[in-house]
Amino acid sequence: MENTITKQQPKALSDTEEMQKRIEALAELASQRGQEEQPAQACKVVQLPLWPESVRAVPNVCLRSALFGAIRKGRRRLLEREIIAAVEGLEIRYTGPRLDQGDLGVYESLLHLLRDQSLGQECHTTSYALLKLMGKKDTGGKGGNREILHRSLMRLGATMVEIRAVGRYSYAGSLIDDVSQDEKTREYVIVLNPKLKALFAPDQYTQIQWAIRRELEGRQLAQWLHGFYSSHARPYPMKIETLHRLCGSEAELMSDFAKKLRKALDAVSDACKDYGEAFHYRVEDGLVFLDQTPSRSQQRHIIQQEAKRKRPSA
Repeated sequence: MENTITKQQPKALSDTEEMQKRIEALAELASQRGQEEQPAQACKVVQLPLWPESVRAVPNVCLRSALFGAIRKGRRRLLEREIIAAVEGLEIRYTGPRLDQGDLGVYESLLHLLRDQSLGQECHTTSYALLKLMGKKDTGGKGGNREILHRSLMRLGATMVEIRAVGRYSYAGSLIDDVSQDEKTREYVIVLNPKLKALFAPDQYTQIQWAIRRELEGRQLAQWLHGFYSSHARPYPMKIETLHRLCGSEAELMSDFAKKLRKALDAVSDACKDYGEAFHYRVEDGLVFLDQTPSRSQQRHIIQQEAKRKRPSA
């Protein structure tokens, strides 16, 4: 019995060594494959399109809906997969606190800041840098710009949007994938989802004139109208009731909203005039008609669409 055991020991040890060699060989092979794939993965850089310093690029889903609404100040309602009012052909479900034009200003600035780096990577910035980019003073204390900015960043990070647009473009995720602040340096670390790239296809975003938007600072409805009409190369007549729904207004009486609407349109017209842009409107029979000068990119879009219509079919 003892002799039998002695004979089997070398065989058991040999099996163990062989198994260990196989494990080491597999590990080496996996390491080699990882090294081969690493350069290919490093080449996959997902970036937003570049745009001039004087504008802010915004996905049309943010401009043609009540996602960033013209809402009153105060406590914000929490939504859970609620359908957000949007133009025909666009479906948005939203979870999180209601967002306003102030939040859109912060989001525009983030997109502007991150446009020259890869999406999915950490962006390190400060409240001072963001506020300076927004054209605001770096004021602290309760109710100061730092606190307002921080609250907005936390709201944007606590969102979930499900977007389905006409065509093949869609997105499901947060507006900001991750946001945190170092307690010592007070530096923000922000990450945007690479899938946001889908919302920046050539016909899916608009370049907003930043100077005009800043001129309308603090006027929620005027800023929303400026963004909404900027996203249309050829605006069509629209009912006052439709604009009331799309901007997310909380005005209960349509007559009150109509008055606010005229004042907001006047503000946009004056701001555009100050910067050499045409923005003329008229209201007839409950419809808002608009005459505005298309931007260069919109003019190119119009020319391309007209060329497609004139192109003979096969």
